[in-house]
Amino acid sequence: MTAEFEPPVPVPPAGPVAPVHPGPPPADPERPEGIVGPEASVVPEPREEQRWKPWSAWLALLAGFAGALFGGVIVSLIGAALGADLQDPPPAISLISTVVQDFSLIIAALLFANMVSRPRPWQFGLRRPPRLLPAAGWFVLAYLAFIVFAAVWISALDLSDTKDSLPEDLGAKDSDVALIAVAILVCVIAPICEEFFFRGFFFRALSNWRGIWPAAIITGLVFGGIHAAGSPVGFLVPLAFLGFTLCILTWKTRSLYPAIVLHCVNNSLAYGSSVGWSAGSRVIAIAASLAVIFLVLSVVRRLAGAPPGPALPIVPARHPAPQA
Repeated sequence: MTAEFEPPVPVPPAGPVAPVHPGPPPADPERPEGIVGPEASVVPEPREEQRWKPWSAWLALLAGFAGALFGGVIVSLIGAALGADLQDPPPAISLISTVVQDFSLIIAALLFANMVSRPRPWQFGLRRPPRLLPAAGWFVLAYLAFIVFAAVWISALDLSDTKDSLPEDLGAKDSDVALIAVAILVCVIAPICEEFFFRGFFFRALSNWRGIWPAAIITGLVFGGIHAAGSPVGFLVPLAFLGFTLCILTWKTRSLYPAIVLHCVNNSLAYGSSVGWSAGSRVIAIAASLAVIFLVLSVVRRLAGAPPGPALPIVPARHPAPQA
């Protein structure tokens, strides 16, 4: 019998096998167009802020004011224990209660943002604008739009003689210490806390409902409404327009910093006018307030770490289509 010849079975070569190149990676639909160079290789940040539910904006607002109410009661009780007359509370109680209200808004935003993922500062817009020159242009345009609108509104309603009594109600004219304390509240604490909540969380969460413009309009109206207790009624509409403008500024610059700066500049000028400061003193107040804000935000950024990539535009969340 003749043996049949069987061809040898090929043996793979020893050593590691070179991997087959899978080809170019698929296009990233989340990456902004036009990014080239080193930034193109950076993985964009996750859109945690874009997954915030619209209803969480309203619940956070209610929770913030509930916390402010509770904190105000605690402050009043402490004041009463120290001998303050609650029928006619001293300005210090109103000042501390206002500070508690501002920080209650921040705590509420963090709590409801934490329902999606661990909140990070850059998710609220606390990061440098990706393009500084266009951001500066949007800043100037936003402030000019507010100034023109406010001037037309005040002139049409003849409100030129109406003055904001909030600094006086907080005791700004009682002493130099009170003057500085109220200045810190109005020019530093309020811009940071209010922008963090309203433009950093409230506006971003509402944008997932009907888009940017309805969210900006609603945020502006709510922003103007919350000032009803401390500002003349005639000023509420310009304040609402300011809130709307700050939303657009945040959207266009992809950062919360320009809105905080504009808020600080506006409050510093208004506060300086209400207490009779000269033009030079107002400029010093703006510079000092911005320096403190920069220091505070630098500490926050250092504690949280650097953002993971280039800033992305604020866009409504894309929810998956329901399965049949």
